[in-house]
Amino acid sequence: MIVIGVRDHNKEIVGIQDILKEEERLASTIADSIEPMITPSFQLSSWRQRDLLVIHVPYSIGPYYLKAKGRESGTFIRFGSTNRLADRMTIEAITRSKQRQFYDELPCHQTSIRDIDFDLGEKLFSRVSKKFTSQNARSLEILINHQDHELPSIGGVLLFGMLDKRLELFPNTMVRCARFKGKTKVKFIDQVDICEPLALAVDVALEFVRKHSMVAYEIGAVRRKEVFQYPPQVVREAVINAVVHADYSIKGSTIQIAIFDDRMEITNPGALPFGLSMETALSGFSQLRNKVIGRVFRELGLIEHWGTGLGRMIEICQEQGMSEPLFEEVDNYFKVTLFHGNQSPQISEKWEEVLVTYLGQNNKITAKQAQKIWDVTARTTSTRLKKMKEKGLIVEMSTGPYDSYKTFIKPEK
Repeated sequence: MIVIGVRDHNKEIVGIQDILKEEERLASTIADSIEPMITPSFQLSSWRQRDLLVIHVPYSIGPYYLKAKGRESGTFIRFGSTNRLADRMTIEAITRSKQRQFYDELPCHQTSIRDIDFDLGEKLFSRVSKKFTSQNARSLEILINHQDHELPSIGGVLLFGMLDKRLELFPNTMVRCARFKGKTKVKFIDQVDICEPLALAVDVALEFVRKHSMVAYEIGAVRRKEVFQYPPQVVREAVINAVVHADYSIKGSTIQIAIFDDRMEITNPGALPFGLSMETALSGFSQLRNKVIGRVFRELGLIEHWGTGLGRMIEICQEQGMSEPLFEEVDNYFKVTLFHGNQSPQISEKWEEVLVTYLGQNNKITAKQAQKIWDVTARTTSTRLKKMKEKGLIVEMSTGPYDSYKTFIKPEK
């Protein structure tokens, strides 16, 4: 959804002078410039006597490109607030997505069945009282037919490939863990590169986190209770999510776990799959990037329910009175940041509590209403509201800094 009539940087609502003319111009430009043709819908809206044009673009797998530049030089993708020219691998990934083909189910050339560690498969599946045979490997697409002979899939090699062959073909398929001193990556205390097969790498990574996470003890009536710096279920979910949803087609990138004094960052190559927004992902919908890896992790009991991981992480932190995880797309990476303790905006003054309580019972408040509640001067009211905005306790809704009708609301989670 694109809203025309709002400034990019300060979100000031300025509107459009001739909205019908602008609608006609944009519709023609889109039709003439983009291949294959897309059919967005245009809606006219207004807010405080300012006309806005809202363009809804239905999701459809591309790649879409600028006609004048062609497919190779005219395909662009969005990273945060910037547009980037899509490279060859990204265009191939979009094409695979359109064909409903997953990277990890492609045949892994330069390998044979002998490169699959069946002993490892038997060991892992025996943990959940299941067998691992050649037939199981075929049904899980660890082994696939390719040109009249059988080959391991890329997912099969990543999961059960012999160490030498796996590192030869996928040298960056590892989990890189580090404990840094302080809050930056200047000095590290400990570091390890986990090269085990993916299912085993999860346990080794979790052990590294436990080693470098503080544990307190709560003394109860019967026995003492361990209180972890980071909830183990949340860390486990974040690590598994990184391994299952990483884009292993991106060369030179690894899954990273960075532990600082105040937070932990778990990053995997590959932003959200094409067509899946952050809001959709957090609402409980999932879109697999790696079909083979996902199915095997499900069979091994590492994944319980599709699409619930991110939401469950938020719920656990809320239940334990901790700050919610921060989920971000940073360039072509997906990053989860976990905080220990409560990092949410804190109320430090009585007058802040009064306003927050009012907003808890009402949707919004004006500066005049706040001044009346506080019983202070207009200047003091303005200063207090500015401080609360800077702390993140309230959000301003206005057409600009001098909007006499501006209101203040609670920040969204």
